[in-house]
Amino acid sequence: MKLSTRDAAAYFRKPDAEATGLLIFGADAMRVAERRKQVLTALVGPDAEAEMRLSRIDGGDLRKEPALLLDAVKAVGFFPGPRAVHVEGATDGLAPIFSAALSDWKPGDAQIIATAGQLNAKSALRKTFESHRTAYAAGIYDDPPSRQEVEQMLADAGLRNVSPAAADALNALSRALEPGDFRQTLDKVALYKRGDDTPLSADEVAESAPRSNEADLDDLFSVVAEARKQEIAPVLSRLYAQGVTPVTLCIGATRFFRTLHTLASDPGGPSAGASRMRPPLFGPRRDKLVRQAERWGRRSTERALQTLIDTDLQLRSASRAPQQALVERALLRIALTGPR
Repeated sequence: MKLSTRDAAAYFRKPDAEATGLLIFGADAMRVAERRKQVLTALVGPDAEAEMRLSRIDGGDLRKEPALLLDAVKAVGFFPGPRAVHVEGATDGLAPIFSAALSDWKPGDAQIIATAGQLNAKSALRKTFESHRTAYAAGIYDDPPSRQEVEQMLADAGLRNVSPAAADALNALSRALEPGDFRQTLDKVALYKRGDDTPLSADEVAESAPRSNEADLDDLFSVVAEARKQEIAPVLSRLYAQGVTPVTLCIGATRFFRTLHTLASDPGGPSAGASRMRPPLFGPRRDKLVRQAERWGRRSTERALQTLIDTDLQLRSASRAPQQALVERALLRIALTGPR
């Protein structure tokens, strides 16, 4: 039986205890692993492996010894409770083995949970599970989690008192981060708010979000936008030491000032423009960008963008001028000839 994306999300939270098996497949191994962990925890509990109610079989081992699957499905557990067999790295070549195990399955046997990489619509493995009356197949795609899924993840993490601004911030993070990174961020936020009954704020989300080179780049561009020219060289040196290239800096600065230009050009003002940005801006970064856009205005950001475009052309040309010096000169020029 094939599960749609919406039905799959509900099934992962509450799998059918009487089902024969489930195939989870997708190109993103981390997303597949997250869903597999969710299903197994809901199906057999967090202590199933310690209680020998969960067996794990590698797809390569199953290819060498096909009897492993059916033996594990039929094995009688020492501890009472539901049982499952997880086959990792399932492929189309194993479809006949899964077909035989599903056909031989009887109530009381261990449920078969298989995980696989990307499978097309003609996949033999997919057809084996989708055509079975009491087995399921669910594809995991690169779409970010829906708002409802994020709300469920918040509830699972014990975060129930969330302000609207924090909810928007977390939804934005769910689209920007890998599933594992987003889960770690939620765990970090939940630990931070443990014992604190006040509503979760966007600032607290921003403090817990992982920091990347992009955040360091934003620090540099804020230094430029606020005309703190004496800080430009030290911040540049730190970024170069991290391996950031002059071209990357120029592209990042162009993106930053285009954001300011978009905010400054909004008919409702920078604050209204920030609300319409996609992905949305939130927390201290949003407030800082709004203030900077109000200060710079449309004309000043256009001058800054022209300087950056000219610098980018020089960087990509046959010029022998030192690239780091070109970028530093451009940023200093923007800081010195900012809003008038």
